[in-house]
Amino acid sequence: MSARTGQNAAILLVVTGLACQEVGAALAVVLFPQTGPLGIVMLRLAFSAVILLLIARPKLRGHSRSGWRAVIAFGLVLATMNGLFYLALERLPLGVTVTIEVLGPLALSIVAARRASAWAWAAVAFAGVLALGGGGWERLDPLGVVFALGAAASWAFYILASARVGREFPKLDGLALAMTVGALVALPFGIASAGEALLRPGLLALGAAVAVLSSTIPYALELIALRRLAASAFAILMSLAPATAALAGWLLLGQHLAWLEIVGIGLVIVASIGAVRSSQRAAQEAAEPIG
Repeated sequence: MSARTGQNAAILLVVTGLACQEVGAALAVVLFPQTGPLGIVMLRLAFSAVILLLIARPKLRGHSRSGWRAVIAFGLVLATMNGLFYLALERLPLGVTVTIEVLGPLALSIVAARRASAWAWAAVAFAGVLALGGGGWERLDPLGVVFALGAAASWAFYILASARVGREFPKLDGLALAMTVGALVALPFGIASAGEALLRPGLLALGAAVAVLSSTIPYALELIALRRLAASAFAILMSLAPATAALAGWLLLGQHLAWLEIVGIGLVIVASIGAVRSSQRAAQEAAEPIG
């Protein structure tokens, strides 16, 4: 396989992963009336944890206190990020929710770049947010926006926590353990939210499908793609998440967006791509020897 063919295949894998992720989110929205958002969070994290534990079979011994602290922190972030995302999804269209959530890693990229040009991308992102509201702030539930912003902040912490766990634990061990912590944290909230609905085998099967579509398949495809794709190219492709979310919301949930909201999503995508490239240039300049 040529390098170009391998790269095209990797791009296809990333896009497929994004599509699976948003189909999983759409399925979760359909299940909200039966389980509530926090019930779905619990099912997603629990099934994801079981799958990862079976695959990774992590060792529990031989880890430092700092390693376990990192795992616990990562698990708390996973539970918080997913909880806020699904609470927002209950009140906002899928495309709008994901667009706001992307502001978290976007802000992190802008800060990491430490370049004046990066703040220009921040202005573009801000214009995108204003355009989302220009489509009609009255259509956007205020509490839903707060939840989505909380999910955005959590996603930024997720990136930092994931990197720390990756340094402390080999392969998928840290992620499997952190997912287990997140599932345990979500358990009481999920039981309180879903109640006796959790006793229905059909509902549990759908919850497992949400976990596989939203977590297992995307993560596996991204892992394969990263072997053939530069990290910067991967990050740019991930910036397309708001567009795939808006498309999934329209096709699967009948969520129509005003033209200004579509413009807002486009501006946030452009800002994400620009911030990634700015951050990449800053990293290259920092690596170059002085003099």
